[in-house]
Amino acid sequence: MTVQTQNTLDAFKSAQKSPITDPLFAAMLAKNSTYAQNGSPTSGLTFYDLEPGAKLLLPVLTPLRNEIPRVTGKGGIQANWRAITGINTASVRAGVSAGNRGGVIAVTTQDYNAVYKGIGLEANVDFEAVYAGQGFDDLRAVAAQTLLESLMLQEEQIILGGNSGLALGTTPTPSLTASTSGGALGSLTLSVICVALTLDGFVNATVAGGISAAVTRTNADGSTDNFGGGAAKKSNAATVSVTGSTGSVAATVAQVRGAVAYAWFWGTAGSEVLGAITSINSVSIVANAAGTQTAASLGTADNSQNALVFDGLLTQTFNASLNAYFAAQPTGTAGTGTPLTADTEGGIIEFDAALKSFWDNYRLSPTAIYVSSQEMLNIHKKILQGGTNTAARFVFSADQGAVLGGVMVRSYLNKFNMAGAVEIPIKLHPNMPPGTVLFFSKTLPYPLSNVPNTVQIRARSDYYQIEWPLRARRYEYGVYADQVLQNYAPFAFGAITNIGNG
Repeated sequence: MTVQTQNTLDAFKSAQKSPITDPLFAAMLAKNSTYAQNGSPTSGLTFYDLEPGAKLLLPVLTPLRNEIPRVTGKGGIQANWRAITGINTASVRAGVSAGNRGGVIAVTTQDYNAVYKGIGLEANVDFEAVYAGQGFDDLRAVAAQTLLESLMLQEEQIILGGNSGLALGTTPTPSLTASTSGGALGSLTLSVICVALTLDGFVNATVAGGISAAVTRTNADGSTDNFGGGAAKKSNAATVSVTGSTGSVAATVAQVRGAVAYAWFWGTAGSEVLGAITSINSVSIVANAAGTQTAASLGTADNSQNALVFDGLLTQTFNASLNAYFAAQPTGTAGTGTPLTADTEGGIIEFDAALKSFWDNYRLSPTAIYVSSQEMLNIHKKILQGGTNTAARFVFSADQGAVLGGVMVRSYLNKFNMAGAVEIPIKLHPNMPPGTVLFFSKTLPYPLSNVPNTVQIRARSDYYQIEWPLRARRYEYGVYADQVLQNYAPFAFGAITNIGNG
């Protein structure tokens, strides 16, 4: 026993001295191996290392919905309120003579209303999907969550630019100027048609996919809804002769109040095709249109309004009857437009004009400026650009030779304020179209105004979920709300549109 045990130990020691790269051992392993790691993650006897729970890798950004207060409605079909809009409107003098009474002032009042609208979306999960997801994710819970988030995203878009009450009408006829250089157009008579777009029309438009005119939607219960897709009535066609093989055409159109973008169709007469969507009222045509949607397919109606939604902040600002501040940049060079203008003192001329108007007319200052990423970058350039009169000084500090690059303009200083200069935050908005800036006021600086919120969501019924009775082997869900954007002071809001990139 002792000798055999010792022999066994000696054999183990001898084996351990041989490296695993021994060619004899490797050959034996290759010959005798029964199972080997498969090169595919889903083939062979291989564990699939899948983490439970789907990752939701998408942004749910709703800054206006998050900031605007929500209050409960009290029934009816619309929210109604009255306002005193002027006191002593005839400016009766206050001086009185001995023993006599003073003059009688006049007061103006106005009635307002905002019609409630329902919003909602639906989703479904079939039985087999639930079975297949066991051990990985609760698909019914995921459906409810993503449905609510989808409704919030749509609600944010409506709060910003929903358009029920402002018709854009017929887009003006473009003005065309041909050139023998600057492009790749051959000799032809070019016909151009333009269509003005609302925010809804712009965010749902692409050159490849086209723009939405009249929309017919089939709902979950089989019913249908018809509404405008955010496109004005198309313009009449304008024509111009192009000569040579390097021709180009500069096209402009009169600005349409309420439009945040313009769709351009061009080609031979009667065969105009979508070629560009711009956030300014002009385009430089240098080649044949790359899209496939024809202007003829749009019909002849104005489809800028959607009766199923309430008017958003931009629409209320564009509505001239509500007395909000509105300005549009001049047309400028076709395809380039007119950018914001630096005042060489660290400010922007167009912003100062707007803020001066708010003070001169209503003695107030906006509390935020919402912009797109394009305008955020351009605002930085305008404020920080050099000049002999630029009132800006920067102090840099270095830590162990490290220097941090980049400067961020986070706010704009409003000098038109009775209590002194006030900072207005500049905020990015995910749905703000390039070329448009929104001035937002959360509060009114009026004592005893009886206005707790300048703007609020008034809901007859806030978010609620319905799980519908089974009618097939699938679970069907709906998330809904019934509400309106109630704006007590549209004059405290404003917009600048048609801003060129630069």
